[in-house]
Amino acid sequence: MRNLGERIRSRAGGLSEGQKAVADYILHEYEKAAFLTAARLGAKVGVSESTVVRFAMALGYEGYPEMQQILQDMVRSKLTTVDRLLGSVDGLEEHESALGKVMQQDIDNIRHTLQETSLDSFEQAIELILNARRIHVTGLRSASSLAMFLAISLNWTMGNTQALVSGVEDWLEQLAGLSHNDLLIAISFPRYTRKTVEMAEFAATRGAPVLAITDSVMSPLAKHATVVLTARSAIDSYVDSFTAPLSLINAILTVLGQRAPDRTVAALARLEGDWRKYRVFWEG
Repeated sequence: MRNLGERIRSRAGGLSEGQKAVADYILHEYEKAAFLTAARLGAKVGVSESTVVRFAMALGYEGYPEMQQILQDMVRSKLTTVDRLLGSVDGLEEHESALGKVMQQDIDNIRHTLQETSLDSFEQAIELILNARRIHVTGLRSASSLAMFLAISLNWTMGNTQALVSGVEDWLEQLAGLSHNDLLIAISFPRYTRKTVEMAEFAATRGAPVLAITDSVMSPLAKHATVVLTARSAIDSYVDSFTAPLSLINAILTVLGQRAPDRTVAALARLEGDWRKYRVFWEG
């Protein structure tokens, strides 16, 4: 909060009365402000949405989303699920459609993720996966759903992938043989799971590359990662939105299939034969 606070204080003399009201609210209620849209923040303060946007630009940000992301990075890992639930209930007007609101936020998360994803980092992630002897994918608690999906899908075509998900207690033993030829893919979103960060740290000390899929380069996973891919996950709810992270994972899997088409087709053909033989799917 210090850097943002310094910006506000250094530019206070040039702010309008409405902008000063926004500044005062952020300085005193920044944990709530971090997850409010510009329109909702303006309604809280009693100013227009455009006043909030102009305030962010007056502080030197390109717009409100950039300032909001900085606020979220500062506070999201400290908020409990109860805090976030109360914030979402407090911010939801009776006439608003929760269905439309949440889906629009998911759309925004995908759009921002697309804009913010480095193509160089994405390409590096693809190369790490293609060149790995063994791949371990970890994601704990709610992120285990992403880790399982990615691990299962990778193993279909590559045959070298293991999932380390919720309930894993012997991860030290499972990662004991890690070397520079292997890869750990670590997935975590606020509030970051301590064990996931510890696995990433362990892999880095063993010389194994780490691909982090997380929400920000400020994530505790980032300092242990060889490559960081970020995806937006915040919505006005007590749960995270995994729409954008899942879309990013889908893009990874799609490109991997395109890069090794012969191997992918052969592996999937074998699987299809096994699935038919053992009647895995409903056929009516």
